[in-house]
Amino acid sequence: MDSASFDTRPARADAPLHADARQGLKIVIVGGFGVGKTTMVRSVSEIRPLDTEATMTQVSVGVDDPAGVPGKSTTTVAFDFGRITIDTEHVLYLFGAPGQERFWFLWDRLFTGALGAIVLVDQRRIADSWYAIDRLEHQQTPFIVACNSFGPGPSLPEVREALDLDPHIPLVECDARDRESCKNVLISLVEYLYHPELAPGRSPA
Repeated sequence: MDSASFDTRPARADAPLHADARQGLKIVIVGGFGVGKTTMVRSVSEIRPLDTEATMTQVSVGVDDPAGVPGKSTTTVAFDFGRITIDTEHVLYLFGAPGQERFWFLWDRLFTGALGAIVLVDQRRIADSWYAIDRLEHQQTPFIVACNSFGPGPSLPEVREALDLDPHIPLVECDARDRESCKNVLISLVEYLYHPELAPGRSPA
């Protein structure tokens, strides 16, 4: 039985927006293959998330590299979508981007109109996140970096140095399986977007 059968959250069609909703805020979650983007959207969305996961088959052999994610049997082939109502007027829309190189052409479209982005990182495979950061910087989309918990790995200062992050870009830890942890990442992003002077490495004016 599909895991969605056990999801008690309402589907999007069964959870219409509040009549006073005026502003939709778009957040994109990007990162390498298998870092937990789909898991994060599933964890934090108030509605049953829309995902485009497909079973990995022999066709992907030699195209996708599953070496760093043993046991992974499905993959996102378009995007994941979730929703969080902030208040009666503001709604947060979450888009999880596919991580494989063959789907990177979709990223620029997903970035269009985005308020900001979260780069999700597996500390054991830091290099897989370089492209995401390059694309966001090229698109001039503000972002923060979140290290998903996969067990022992480099410290946050070591991750910052490996990614060559500017001092003002927030770098936080999270567990993509935990809703509260994911909410804290989103809060960190929104605080950075609206109060960049309070980000690490910067002092209030």
